[in-house]
Amino acid sequence: MSPTIYVPEAVLFDQDGVLVDSESAWDAARRAVVAENGGSWKDEATRAMMGMSAPEWSRYVRDELGVSLEPEEISDRVVARLLAGYSKELPLLPGAVDAVRRIAARWPVGLASSANREVIDVVLAGSGLAGVFGATVSGEEVARGKPAPDIYLEAARRLGVDPARSAAVEDSTNGLRSAAAAGMLVVALPNREFPPAPEAVGLAAVVLGSLDELTPELFSRG
Repeated sequence: MSPTIYVPEAVLFDQDGVLVDSESAWDAARRAVVAENGGSWKDEATRAMMGMSAPEWSRYVRDELGVSLEPEEISDRVVARLLAGYSKELPLLPGAVDAVRRIAARWPVGLASSANREVIDVVLAGSGLAGVFGATVSGEEVARGKPAPDIYLEAARRLGVDPARSAAVEDSTNGLRSAAAAGMLVVALPNREFPPAPEAVGLAAVVLGSLDELTPELFSRG
């Protein structure tokens, strides 16, 4: 049975896969850096790194994929490739900006993204949402990345709300587990390109087919 839907004190959003269609862009950037620097890609690498913070995935690229660069350099090179693409076109998901503004008109909203701070700032500026979020947290700013609850707990702390009375919108296995571990009401928007594990989706109170379904009324029907 899914958790009960309740009216939250705040709603927190993931960025990659929820607001921007970026997982394939991250994947391509990492694959390129691995290929250019003597590494070897593994089939499980894409899913393994989804939700990891920059320090975590850059160490993974070095230690598990065999890239002989320091993690900071790996991160810098991947981010440079990603942002070069974003400078041409920011891949916002359909309805993302409207969904955030619609929810923000009713509740405080926050962003809890594994992405580097530099990437978050580019997305917020390009989407026009920089002034909408009451708090934003990068995976670089907490001890552990998703699926640990750290990033959601910190976002709730910065917003001044109770995590157990907050909702989180997530798309990936690690993200869904992170929000659930923080005690939040989990709203799943399953990533279509990299679908989350069924057991992770099972942690959600509600599963959305699109961001158009994310409305204030969603939280008042239970």
